[in-house]
Amino acid sequence: MYTAHPDRYADLPYRRTGRSGLKLPAISLGLWHNFGPADRTVETQRAILRRAFDLGVTHFDLANNYGPPPGAAELAFGEALGDDFARYRDELVISTKAGYLMWPGPYGEWGSRKYLLSSLDQSLTRMGLDYVDIFYSHRPDPETPLEETMGALHSAVQQGKALYVGISNYSAEQTREAARILGELGTPLLIHQPRYSMLDRRPEDEGLLDALDELQVGSIVFSPLEQGLLTARYLDGIPEDSRAASDSPFLNSDAVTEDLVGRLRALDEIAKGRGQTLAQLALAWVLRGGRVTSALVGASSPQQIEDSVATTRNLDFDAEELARIDAIVRP
Repeated sequence: MYTAHPDRYADLPYRRTGRSGLKLPAISLGLWHNFGPADRTVETQRAILRRAFDLGVTHFDLANNYGPPPGAAELAFGEALGDDFARYRDELVISTKAGYLMWPGPYGEWGSRKYLLSSLDQSLTRMGLDYVDIFYSHRPDPETPLEETMGALHSAVQQGKALYVGISNYSAEQTREAARILGELGTPLLIHQPRYSMLDRRPEDEGLLDALDELQVGSIVFSPLEQGLLTARYLDGIPEDSRAASDSPFLNSDAVTEDLVGRLRALDEIAKGRGQTLAQLALAWVLRGGRVTSALVGASSPQQIEDSVATTRNLDFDAEELARIDAIVRP
């Protein structure tokens, strides 16, 4: 039987999520492509989860469509939860989302009340839970009134199926309106989950981070490593076993240009000067200054989660380092 490390809360910092009472670890574990698929052994998946929790990673982030196939990650996590983590449930923050395609027909995706609440019930069944800590609208629905989508999130809280609610992939304007609607309903918007990295500055450029600051809403960023680009894997081009080599819809070989590889090598030199890997530099950069509550990472091995957590030993940047990074990324 798994027993968690007694010193699991000794080192990893926790950050308050907006103006709520909830604190999240600076590094959270996302169960996107590494949990559920047949090519990932159960033993490896369990080892990653156990090592993460032993290091103080209390937040596990899922969605209804994670796998593949959709639902597989929640099923795999539910089994691990029952076998290893049931007695630690009150120490965990478990989140899930709904918004992308899950079943055929007009009620199987987007932001209707029918879809969101049905999907949440299915997610709870797959994970063997009575409630999740955070339930997200995974993407804005261009056809459903925002009042209906936010009303469904509010209902999830009222029904005791979620403690908090969040949104993902919403613009700054949509975020302000979602927060207004939820505030009037009495269920505050807890958190936003945007894509953000050294290479993808849209949350800065489009005013989303400013909106979250104004609203006192937390943020947890996905793809801080840009699908693996901001790691050592692409410093010498495209490895045969990499995501880019497979022409994944999330990263294809055309994106890995000679110019980009040169920039990655220059960033790696900055990382070495800080005593970090390129991946650790990228995580530290999104966590700098405290504007971001937590960075979501994936892991295909326990060592990867160890390396990510080690990032938090050095989250400080001086003005010269930040200027050098910007000069490389935004010449």
